[in-house]
Amino acid sequence: MRHVAIVGSGPAGYYTAETLQKAEDIAIDVIDRLPVPYGLIRTGVAPDHQSIKAVSRRYEGVALADNVRFVGHVSVGADVSIDELTGLYDAVVLATGAPNDRPLDIPGADLPGVIGSAAFVGWYNGHPDFSGLNPPLDAPGVAVIGNGNVALDVARILAKTPAEFAGSDIVSHARDALAESAVRHIHILGRRGPHQIAMTPKELGELGHLERASPRVDPADLPDAGDDAMLEPGMRKSVTHLRQFAANPVAKPVTIDFDFFAMPVGLEGDGRVQRVIVERTTLDADLRSHGTGETYAIDAGLVISCIGYQTPPIPGVPYEHGRGRFASDEGRILPGLYAVGWARRGPSGTIGTNKPDGARIAELVLDDIGRGAAKEGRAGLDALLASRDVTPVTFRDWRRIEAAEVAAALDGRPREKFTSVEAMLAAIGR
Repeated sequence: MRHVAIVGSGPAGYYTAETLQKAEDIAIDVIDRLPVPYGLIRTGVAPDHQSIKAVSRRYEGVALADNVRFVGHVSVGADVSIDELTGLYDAVVLATGAPNDRPLDIPGADLPGVIGSAAFVGWYNGHPDFSGLNPPLDAPGVAVIGNGNVALDVARILAKTPAEFAGSDIVSHARDALAESAVRHIHILGRRGPHQIAMTPKELGELGHLERASPRVDPADLPDAGDDAMLEPGMRKSVTHLRQFAANPVAKPVTIDFDFFAMPVGLEGDGRVQRVIVERTTLDADLRSHGTGETYAIDAGLVISCIGYQTPPIPGVPYEHGRGRFASDEGRILPGLYAVGWARRGPSGTIGTNKPDGARIAELVLDDIGRGAAKEGRAGLDALLASRDVTPVTFRDWRRIEAAEVAAALDGRPREKFTSVEAMLAAIGR
């Protein structure tokens, strides 16, 4: 019997398990530090994008396979080390994602009211690490730094009315706080221009249908319409949305302004962030942005940085600090140790990008381990955890947690997610 441990139960982890579980004579343990699976599907995807979250049903089919086991509420590093796992399993695959915010390296970034997107998204999605965040929503201005889909998600969630969250699984503490929000002016800041955004048409188009919020683009920031022909089709659709926002501004109580060619260079405030100092930029022939020396200020009582993520290091595992990911040779880190998904590539690509990546790493693992080395695998892990009084959460336990969340839902919402590990464990009588 061959034994494989996958650390992380998000898309990359389950796509890897999906290929591995089809092999003969193999047992796969999917380990996660939380008592609940699915990683960013649960706590990263926007709560009003339920169709995307539905992909978890595919992972459920993998998790219910006879040779796959969910081992929840087990922390690699605290409850068991990487060296112990590689001693017990023929292969260990790190699928930990990139859950940490990339630092915003400008003066004033440490002021209260400056928050990374991982924290803010985790707050409204009910991640236990961020449920107590309490972001300040008492000022009219918010600056969202970044020109990707995460920035759009953040702006959209800030702008929605309570009624627009019907059918979402936004958690109660966030829904209640947003209902009382004083936010009226949201600025999305990007160093480059409309042709360099990393925003997809669907997410951009949603901004044009908000009940009380209107997206705005300065026509002067748009390139000549004829230049759009050089863009790939998806990008062309995205830029078309921006042109529509510029041509048809609508007066609504909340504004979402796209500030292009805008580079934040400092954050200021007395005791908390109150304004963003922005330098206008221009692009060179290689489309790199450069400051022009001209600056202006944006009033903002909350600044949310959406400039990327990084994988947290694990002691003893080679790491590329400049890229925020584990150091590997196309997925191989050390003998018996692998990385997949964002932990391997860095924070790039969509959920779907992890499917071929997971399949490729799984095939790599199968080629490397051959018929296995007669290691203890899950029996050895169970004995080790029992000796440390660690009781893992099983997939059956997760189904009970899920049922309790669904039963607690109100107002047509699909579930009321538990926002603390204690509440999750209480749902299964621990």
